[in-house]
Amino acid sequence: MTANRIAVLQFTHETVTFLPNDTTRDDFIYPGSPAAGEALLTSAPKSYMGGFVKLAREFPGVELTGITSPLWPKTGTGSGWVTTDAFEYFLGVQLAELQAQGPFDGVYLALHGAMAVRGVARPEAEIARRVRALVGTTCRIAGTFDPHGNEDDQYLRHADFGFCAKYFPHYDEYLQGARAARMLIRAIRHDFTPAHHVVKVPIITPTVLQWTGASPWMDLVQRALTWEAREPDVFVNFFFGFPWADTVDAGMTVQVTTNGNPALARRVADDMAGAAWRARHALIATTKILPMPEAVTASRTAPGRVVLADYSDRSGAATFLLRDIIAQDLPNVLVATVKDAELLARIANGTPGDAFDQMVGGKVDASAGDPVRVVGTLRGTGHGWATVDFGRNCVLVISEFLTQIIEPATLRAYAVNPDDFTVFAIKSRAHFRRGFDDSGYASTILLVEPPQPFLGTTGLEALTFAHLRLADYFPYGNPVFPPAPQSGG
Repeated sequence: MTANRIAVLQFTHETVTFLPNDTTRDDFIYPGSPAAGEALLTSAPKSYMGGFVKLAREFPGVELTGITSPLWPKTGTGSGWVTTDAFEYFLGVQLAELQAQGPFDGVYLALHGAMAVRGVARPEAEIARRVRALVGTTCRIAGTFDPHGNEDDQYLRHADFGFCAKYFPHYDEYLQGARAARMLIRAIRHDFTPAHHVVKVPIITPTVLQWTGASPWMDLVQRALTWEAREPDVFVNFFFGFPWADTVDAGMTVQVTTNGNPALARRVADDMAGAAWRARHALIATTKILPMPEAVTASRTAPGRVVLADYSDRSGAATFLLRDIIAQDLPNVLVATVKDAELLARIANGTPGDAFDQMVGGKVDASAGDPVRVVGTLRGTGHGWATVDFGRNCVLVISEFLTQIIEPATLRAYAVNPDDFTVFAIKSRAHFRRGFDDSGYASTILLVEPPQPFLGTTGLEALTFAHLRLADYFPYGNPVFPPAPQSGG
């Protein structure tokens, strides 16, 4: 039996184009990245990559080749436009290896969907286009995506499959990776002929509103799952969209793939899109958000452990919540984290127990606020972080980059025990619910916002978009949906 050869590559970033720091070639280069071979295939065992590799290797006669790929940049999601140089360099390396190590029967693309590259309108579609041009029409291509992708029909013009996680937090990344492997191999072995239909829904929403633990977001997820359960070989992608990437394809999208049945794909996509449009008013009314001073006060008497989640901080350097915690002398707080690489460099040689009196954070832009004076004691330092004791049993974690705390256990990496604290002040929109809310670790969840509509605002009209027009989207305009049919010429 001739082996089915599948090339595996990754190129991911969730780009916040409103941040002033571009994501450069150097940001993707650090110990472990780029990765190739088995290092790439084992780089994310609990995510899309892990699911793909595990399932693919359960099929006899499948050979995986890990193509040299950059992993997530060291800046995480705390950086702006990916430079043209970075995009062209890494994609060029990948295409050269595909050419040299081919031919392949299939290609797996571990993507995100919200990458934004200077001079490239639709990066994921461009990756698929160039891969297709190299591997030919008989090679099958499958990709995986984050639901915060900005996608339209362009990617599927060049690829056979896309599989998008349905939940936020993204509990089903591993499952979607496994699904991508199964369907790619089925298509390679002529057991599946992809047919697609894509509908762009003119709705744009801030990510903090997209938590799938509440209706109607959970209802739309369930609707997609119902279609997949009732119709064999139907796969529904419901892209929520990512408004912080100012790209032409931003906003909500439904993609449906069937086994050679384009009419069914259209019927399911139209149903999903119609359900989303009917729920559009409820979609933007799901989440209660408190002003920071009010939330800090409320946390004093809230039952159990409390999370103060600053959903709006996209740079990681915002100090508004830290300022209110200090002003109100709130006790037993773990603040994780405030980004300040310059401060870390200055205190790198400090010793635990040293007096600490420094201005922390801010400075990046208006959305970060001004630096805040923190007086206390240096608790500890590590690679890319430092901790400071301040106030009444409070600890501040200073980080090199934006850090989104998802699980309480990850806080132990900063040599602190999360169980010693009552309040957790973190930078996150919904991913933190995985470890703090859905796990039962915290009893009270308070989403908080600063006094003005800054970068991560729910009022997107406060931002200056250059590549899309907000008036073309609900709730910022009055778009017609479904659009009127075009008359023949």
